[in-house]
Amino acid sequence: MDLPRHFTIRESSHRIHNPFTDHQLATLGRALRLEPGASLLDLASGSGEMLCTWAQAHGIVGTGVDISKLFTEKARARAAELGVTGQVEFIHGDASGYVADHQVDVAACIGSTWIGGDLAGTIELLRRSLRPGGMLLIGEPYWRRTPPDQDSVEGSQANSLDDFMLLPELIERFGELGYDVVEMVQADHHGWDRYRATQWLNIRRWIDDNPDDELADEFAAELATEPARYARYQREYLGWGIFALMIR
Repeated sequence: MDLPRHFTIRESSHRIHNPFTDHQLATLGRALRLEPGASLLDLASGSGEMLCTWAQAHGIVGTGVDISKLFTEKARARAAELGVTGQVEFIHGDASGYVADHQVDVAACIGSTWIGGDLAGTIELLRRSLRPGGMLLIGEPYWRRTPPDQDSVEGSQANSLDDFMLLPELIERFGELGYDVVEMVQADHHGWDRYRATQWLNIRRWIDDNPDDELADEFAAELATEPARYARYQREYLGWGIFALMIR
């Protein structure tokens, strides 16, 4: 049970596996007014940056679950680096269907709403771990502006225009599911650049170190075309944000 090699190679040096900067993650933590001792469940927790930095900054406790063995090991190392190993736990496992033993103050899925089948399914999965009056955190892409053609859609790593909504429509969708949006922090071009461009350097370093690997030619072809494709399409059309939700 693990992520495909393509993904872990691309994001091998990432601490945040989404187009968010350290500053934006810290801004969100402050905006949520987290109290010391508050509990957080993070499904698809990646390398654990949110849990670890918020544990250090705000005194929260929590559990992260992720399917990647590499990222789970990095999360545990990050917890040790920040001195919060007594506050957070990281589990290598499938977050799909995971429900906490005890209800938590905050339940999160940041950028991986496929774990519940779709947005609605993931929100319902998180709700099962949430205490009454608690808060959900959802990281989700949306169209920054409507792509004009199918090339723009596919260049933004979508299959069809219907894969994502415009931001107002996404917020309305949360309402249709019975939740108020009570906070949000949005990615910007700088965050997108840091996320995607770091992938390119990871890929290039990996190719140089593994020229005979079966993935080397595929990655070389990707590196030859993806930066311009990203700049032309995804950077312009695709937005991303983290939304804090409370049940109405």
